[in-house]
Amino acid sequence: MDIMERLAGWHITPPLIEHPPLHTCDDADRLLVNRPGTRLKNLFLRDNYGRRHALLLTPPDKQVDLKALSRQQGWSRLGFASAERLDRYLGVAPGHVSVLALINDRQQQVELWLDEELQNGDDFHCHPLRNTATVLLSRTDLLTFTEQTGHTPLWLPVPSR
Repeated sequence: MDIMERLAGWHITPPLIEHPPLHTCDDADRLLVNRPGTRLKNLFLRDNYGRRHALLLTPPDKQVDLKALSRQQGWSRLGFASAERLDRYLGVAPGHVSVLALINDRQQQVELWLDEELQNGDDFHCHPLRNTATVLLSRTDLLTFTEQTGHTPLWLPVPSR
């Protein structure tokens, strides 16, 4: 599936920026990849039992307090999901995660959590299912995308360490 074609079918036509592979936010800093808009850190999380999953989008410099977030959301001990779970639920490998991977979650098994600190952001940086490019997804396009995929975003105050 070509994610850009699918987005265009939903009248979402964000700019696409090609670049060397970026596995982490630190990689972008080291390569001095300069892009306008709002940078994101994407964390794929699971509960202690592996029954519930969430994709958390937060500012890249935030150190998330998973214990506090777990209590806040009423989940049993949040942790990072494995590469196998990432592939099973979102169809991407580590380092390729973005909100756009929710297109592969056709059963809506992954919740979308957005840090309240991002509410005034726009032109969100998202990998188009590969880490060699970034699309700049406007706030409006982000909401259109989540509506099309059946993922209602939950804006929440994400605790930090």
